[in-house]
Amino acid sequence: MSEKPIHVYRGDYIESSHDIHVAVVHTSGRVIATYGDAYRLTFARSSMKPFQVLPVVKEGARKAYDITDQELSLFCASHSGEPFHREAVAGVLEKIRLKESALQCGTHIPKDHESYLELIKQGGELTPYYSNCSGKHAGMLTGCVHQQLDIDTYRELNHPYQQQIIDEIAHVCSFTNDAIETSVDGCGVPVHQLPLYHVALGFARLAKPETWEEGQIPDKDALEEIRKAMTTFPEMVAGTDCFDTDLMKAFQGRIVAKGGAEGVHCFGDAETGLGVALKVEDGNGRAASVAAMDIIRQLKIGTKAIRKKVDKYAEVPVTIARKETIGVIKPNFILNKIQQI
Repeated sequence: MSEKPIHVYRGDYIESSHDIHVAVVHTSGRVIATYGDAYRLTFARSSMKPFQVLPVVKEGARKAYDITDQELSLFCASHSGEPFHREAVAGVLEKIRLKESALQCGTHIPKDHESYLELIKQGGELTPYYSNCSGKHAGMLTGCVHQQLDIDTYRELNHPYQQQIIDEIAHVCSFTNDAIETSVDGCGVPVHQLPLYHVALGFARLAKPETWEEGQIPDKDALEEIRKAMTTFPEMVAGTDCFDTDLMKAFQGRIVAKGGAEGVHCFGDAETGLGVALKVEDGNGRAASVAAMDIIRQLKIGTKAIRKKVDKYAEVPVTIARKETIGVIKPNFILNKIQQI
């Protein structure tokens, strides 16, 4: 157990541990560092949202409906269901002249506890607006309405819009289109399986697209728009006291980050052109921020002062019902560095 890369302590004792897999890739495609299996086939889940929104930008929907940076960031979100998230989704639907019923993301209790308590007090019911994926679905609907595609079947794998998304992911991540396996994500749309290496490459290009191959100017511009929106309005990507939001705020535009379900976290560094994709083997998300923060430390991304702003995610407290800290989740690994940046 002591050899595992993430340790969960109860008091002075290791109670549990987690395996991780990591790929650190430069925009050039060079592997910089690894841990575990850097080519592990992985459903990167919501970490793929920045690429799923590419058709909105490239096919002209953003311009046609005057989609703001806040709204574009929301299209990449796994948001906490705070009032400003729900209001932004409603605003997008108003622009494209659709009702909330057009959203096919389902619903669930939001991460924002206050919003849920207020809903209960008012005797209301949960609606799709509260879904952490309602922004992504609003983005898909925006793309479909602009291209005059059917909106009733937009979730289906064979829908033209979903096929456009697969094409974009294959291109940005330099993976064969036909090799991308799919299943169904938690919100009902297709989810895409790729090796971690290729996901990391995609995030490297998202962070620093100007270093991508020549002749891909439309991709460069679209990726820059998406990165700028996410890093300028990180609260739309996640929410108050959320790792992705706080990480992007601390690094002030340098890091673009997006987590995913089942212990996935991905980020890109605009200064070095590095992309990182990590997967917690057992799917437990509690290890993801701890691993991500230690990767950032080991790669020497940012200063100690900047990293200190988000150090609560580097060693996560283990608490009990009395809100007392009785343990900690800590990293215990060293990246296998292959090349210099």
